[in-house]
Amino acid sequence: MKIIQWFPGHMTKAMRMMQENAALCDGAIIVLDARCPASSFNAKLKKVFAGKPVLYVLNKADLSDRAEAFVRIIKSAGGSAVALNATVSGCRRTLMQACEDIVREKLERARSKGYERTFRFMVLGVPNTGKSTVINLLSGAKRTVTGNKAGVTRGKQWIRLEGFELLDTPGTMPPAFENQTFARRLAYVGSINDDILDFDDLALALLADMAEKYPERLEERYGINDFSSGIDMLNAVCTRRGFVLRGGDYDYDRACRAVVDDLRKGRLGRIALDSEDEVAATAF
Repeated sequence: MKIIQWFPGHMTKAMRMMQENAALCDGAIIVLDARCPASSFNAKLKKVFAGKPVLYVLNKADLSDRAEAFVRIIKSAGGSAVALNATVSGCRRTLMQACEDIVREKLERARSKGYERTFRFMVLGVPNTGKSTVINLLSGAKRTVTGNKAGVTRGKQWIRLEGFELLDTPGTMPPAFENQTFARRLAYVGSINDDILDFDDLALALLADMAEKYPERLEERYGINDFSSGIDMLNAVCTRRGFVLRGGDYDYDRACRAVVDDLRKGRLGRIALDSEDEVAATAF
């Protein structure tokens, strides 16, 4: 599979904006994908808030079978984290409480002096982790533009809530991917612009990863029972899904996109792309 790199020009501008606005904020909410929190962690974003409290929101927890385990790992290392599905309004109280907890000392100090403070958080993360959806959950209304395509948010947006102000920021990648395994997983979940990806390579890599970790899901969804060859697995996908061209040839392009889309939409079940060891080794 070819090397994945994606750092368009607007991300350089976004990083500069974040650094300039960090002094205005009391802390940060860094949104991660609950299926791959290590892969979706951008260490450069954390550095912007060195010395200030950070809450990690493992979003899309409904698509992950290890979300709570990942939260425990982050907390055991001294971090603050919560797992949730930001599209579910019932998660709002949990998230509000988590935000209050990371600024509790300042909050109680202000209340002891008889006044209420408005705390400012910058919301950060790589593209398509659900930053804007998290903000909409906190606000109780659709205040920001959301989408399932990397790069929807391009400029900063201040959102005023009761007791909080949130700064929505564009999704930002590290300038270079030192770990191509992490880059590949981000491509699986839609955090990298699809236009730069080779879906044939991506789907074959995804099938290989799923065969290693969740072979039963491939058998259930596609009828695959021989995991020794990527092309044989793809042939099984074509057969099960009816992706056949005139003349009897398999429609591999359609099959490859279907496999990736099935993962993104949760049709392959709840999964974890990162291992617990990878999450434990990440400097959250």
